[in-house]
Amino acid sequence: MKLDILGINGSSTGRSADLPDEIFGVEPNEHVVYLAVKQYLAAQRQGTHKAKEKGEITGSTKKLKKQKGTGTARAGSIKSGVFRGGGRMFGPRPRKYNIKLNKKVKRLARMSALSSKISNGQLKVVEDFTFEAPKTKEYANILKNLECGSKSLLVVGEHDNILNLSSRNVPKANVVTAADLNTYQVMNAGTLLLTEGAVSKIVSALS
Repeated sequence: MKLDILGINGSSTGRSADLPDEIFGVEPNEHVVYLAVKQYLAAQRQGTHKAKEKGEITGSTKKLKKQKGTGTARAGSIKSGVFRGGGRMFGPRPRKYNIKLNKKVKRLARMSALSSKISNGQLKVVEDFTFEAPKTKEYANILKNLECGSKSLLVVGEHDNILNLSSRNVPKANVVTAADLNTYQVMNAGTLLLTEGAVSKIVSALS
């Protein structure tokens, strides 16, 4: 599969990028994409929730009343969860929400997401570019020239701090390296922009 390489002015450069069908032309597997997105979102949860249980409450350990003969339920501690100010029964504990996925599953999910973007016409290949200094206005103009929607994701071959600084004040515009690209980012982007350097990195990583 070949796709025209666009310049930062939005016009074609006359060159084309070769996108292998075994990576960018697979039949999208929606369930695998769902699993990969679920794994990513689960990993974002801090899991630091915590409630004190009976043994962690500060208070007297004296038995409240005699065991029998009161006509009410037996009670052994004021710190019990049935009393106001007592510990919480089976409260939340710090935990990790990580979900394990096999490498082949995550690889198929990324290929499915990329293939889905191409079939929907939401993937474009642009020439490699950078700025001499951070320029938010210039980056916004590039996105306008390339007719990007409300959400855009630019994938570059190598980390470029100037591009990151140029894009961070543009609403819903993100920049990521090909090595850090994941399924959630691909599916969440309205328009996916791949630089020439990023295409070769993605092909080598998923081949």
